[in-house]
Amino acid sequence: MTMMRYPEFLDYVLEQMSFIRGLHVRAMFGGYSIYQDDLIFAIIVKDVLYLKTDAVVQSDFDEKGLLPFTYVAKGKFVSIQYLEAPPKEFEEPNSMREWVEKALDASIRQRSHSPNKSRKRTRLF
Repeated sequence: MTMMRYPEFLDYVLEQMSFIRGLHVRAMFGGYSIYQDDLIFAIIVKDVLYLKTDAVVQSDFDEKGLLPFTYVAKGKFVSIQYLEAPPKEFEEPNSMREWVEKALDASIRQRSHSPNKSRKRTRLF
């Protein structure tokens, strides 16, 4: 079996998130999606980490001036509910856990509003 080698930034992010039980990553469209079990809560595109947001935590991201993940589809810019993770926060483990928790909670809230997709919260560590 061949081990997949991740880019250096992804390795760093996964190391910083190693406290999360069920942490895994999947390649996606030139980037990576990061999961806790089957719940996606972050993406990495071009060495930028984006965390899932929703109306509950949006202001926390806005206060730091963090930008949304955007892409072009059919000639138009599209943004989804993933905003940049605050880079300085990721250097401090307790602060990083707080931001990851916000992203996981946003993903859980989104899933709970989707039909037939309820999920209990998995402990982070």
